Amino acid sequence: QLQASGGGSVQAGGSLRLSCAASGRTFSNNGVGWFRQTPGKEREFVATISWNGGYSWYVDSVKGRFTISRDNAKNTVSLQINSLKPEDTAVYYCASSYSSSGASSSRMYRYWGQGTQVTVSS
Repeated sequence: QLQASGGGSVQAGGSLRLSCAASGRTFSNNGVGWFRQTPGKEREFVATISWNGGYSWYVDSVKGRFTISRDNAKNTVSLQINSLKPEDTAVYYCASSYSSSGASSSRMYRYWGQGTQVTVSS
């Protein structure tokens, strides 16, 4: 199972650090991604990282503000979110990919965490 945590309510310009922890299984050989979803909209890709952290990529709207990282020894993946904007408000989900390289399509992900709410006020 995957457990996402670290969400909260912050003002625009603030920062949060989301964490995704795996329990019962390791995802050290898998790409891991973060997605987000708001009511009435489809889940949106945010960022992904390859199994060894050697490659990561982001949706254009978060580049330069979000940083994904991983610690395979701790079986965790983090998403550092800086310069938050109201449009970043969403439930954020982490997921473990079928592949080692990570992906931007949600169809490439097998296991999903339960989500953590991020709310940004202006």
